[in-house]
Amino acid sequence: MRSWPEVYLPPAPTNIKAPELKLFDSYKKALISLDHKIVTSYVCGITPYDATHLGHAATYLSFDLIHRYLIARGQELFFAENITDVDDPLLERAKRDDVDWQKLATSQIELFVSDMTALHVIPPRQYLGVIESINAITGYIKDCQNKGLTYFIDNDLYLDLSSISNFQGSLPVPLEQALTIFKERGGDPERIGKRHPLDPMLWRGHREGEPQWDSPAGPGRPGWHIECTAIALNSLPHGERTSITLQGGGSDLVFPHHYMTALQAEALTNLEFAAAYVHAGMIGLHGEKMSKSKGNLIFVSELLAKGVRASAIRVALMLQHYQSDRMWNEELLDTANQIIDRLELNLARNEVAPTHSVIQNMVEALSENLNTPKVLQLLGEWCTSTEAGEIGGSTGELSRALDSYLGIVL
Repeated sequence: MRSWPEVYLPPAPTNIKAPELKLFDSYKKALISLDHKIVTSYVCGITPYDATHLGHAATYLSFDLIHRYLIARGQELFFAENITDVDDPLLERAKRDDVDWQKLATSQIELFVSDMTALHVIPPRQYLGVIESINAITGYIKDCQNKGLTYFIDNDLYLDLSSISNFQGSLPVPLEQALTIFKERGGDPERIGKRHPLDPMLWRGHREGEPQWDSPAGPGRPGWHIECTAIALNSLPHGERTSITLQGGGSDLVFPHHYMTALQAEALTNLEFAAAYVHAGMIGLHGEKMSKSKGNLIFVSELLAKGVRASAIRVALMLQHYQSDRMWNEELLDTANQIIDRLELNLARNEVAPTHSVIQNMVEALSENLNTPKVLQLLGEWCTSTEAGEIGGSTGELSRALDSYLGIVL
């Protein structure tokens, strides 16, 4: 799969001391330092049947800030992202709209790539769809079979969680809640014949009218979770302590998707899957989570077509902490535009307030789990100082830092 164009990152200021990046881990419930010289990051991508809404944008901008910080700090980044270009929601939408499912996927992938380019998001080194990864996926399914971790119900292959030690003890939520969430998010806990209600499907045996591929489990298509396990393990360099450094996505993936992805990987490799599991909060509208099923989506492409600046979208999504669930409204864009306009006016001055200290404080705020509200507060204070007549700063230094660390190009 072709990724979007590389993003130019101005060199980070050499006189800035950047602390290790600390991120809040959704499972450990603690801040984790990303002290690795080489960071491998796997961020779950879209299912391309309705992209790219502001919920997507919030997630990918959050991880873009993480990636920018790591690069600016001099850590080497290997970033991979998947596309679930064959899955139940895609096939259902194509059938509902009487369109070819592959054409639907292609159109939405192209739109997503265009949106990520406009938003100045660093592209993944490996941008991989399920279809082009079938050989890797079926290879890992065969490994699961060889390890005795699977069983069939009819022509569908399942992972036998009971063969994995203490899987239930590691659940991030109580079992009853896990069963409810599992059912809501594509699982089949009530299927007769399952050894445990939470056992995930690795391979869906072929049904009439559905796409199919050959595999050691027979013709069919992959389950959702094994897709990401295989793509992550196959596309990123493995570490000594964990297979990868960072697993990321929206908070709706905490369970079951990322839990199952990690569980499968650990069963295959005997290594902890990731050093940190980090999740961005959900974006809502009019008091409800923004989702395809509710039909309350705001699309990035539509905002851009109306003339909304990409930098304003970035700033609007930085006004609140990336891990908080929050509501979207027009006032956020108004505030973001005011911030950008004020920065532009002050950066156009011949003399500005000292910039080294604001950049240093900005970097320290980012290092503490991406405290973007504090960053924007610091920039507002710098504007106030500049407007009050303070001098001694460099507009070029601050402009480059805004681009390098925040992706804000003025």
